Amino acid sequence: MAKPETPRKAPKKATKAAVAPSKGETAAPAQKQPIGLEPKKTGRPSKYTPEIAQEMCNLLAEGIPLREICRREGFPAWQTVYDWMVRDDKAVAAGGGVGLSVAIARAREIGYDALAEQCLIIADTPQMGKKTVFSSGAEEGKDSMTVTEEEMLGHRKLQIETRLKLLAKWDPKRFGDRVQLAGDAENPLKVEVESQAEKMMAALLQNIELKRQANGSR
Repeated sequence: MAKPETPRKAPKKATKAAVAPSKGETAAPAQKQPIGLEPKKTGRPSKYTPEIAQEMCNLLAEGIPLREICRREGFPAWQTVYDWMVRDDKAVAAGGGVGLSVAIARAREIGYDALAEQCLIIADTPQMGKKTVFSSGAEEGKDSMTVTEEEMLGHRKLQIETRLKLLAKWDPKRFGDRVQLAGDAENPLKVEVESQAEKMMAALLQNIELKRQANGSR
């Protein structure tokens, strides 16, 4: 009686597993990841969220400009914020309520008061700095250098003046120029332009000068 044939095992397929190249051969270059499947880099948020909008309004109320806020990590680009404002205004117009543009405008108005308060703080806070003066000596090649420490009054004045000028542009109703019409039978009608920013600047500088005189008399 003939023995039954045993089934033969199918030959194993050759795999492309890591096989060490023989001597004289070079390994095949690794395949690049297909374009479009690379891991995405985390960037600025582009999706509107109430939390980000509220944080932006809080910082605006502190007197920080919008573009400076948008340069910080975790905040969208300033162009994205304006896109949010346009889309939100359309949604509010359809359904009612307060839009993002109104919230940002209110926060900015509060921030203007913060900038005005900064002017008072700068005026009341002395800032000391070093001043270096170079002078030529009597002999050739022997220049002298003098370093003195003094109050940075000019720098403080520039800080105050810059803020007041910006406030006059951003909120002219409260900080801008005021036009006054006055006249009678004897005096012809004339137009007087009085800058609120200039009045505030003069008052702050007078306050600084009075404090300097008081400190010098001690």
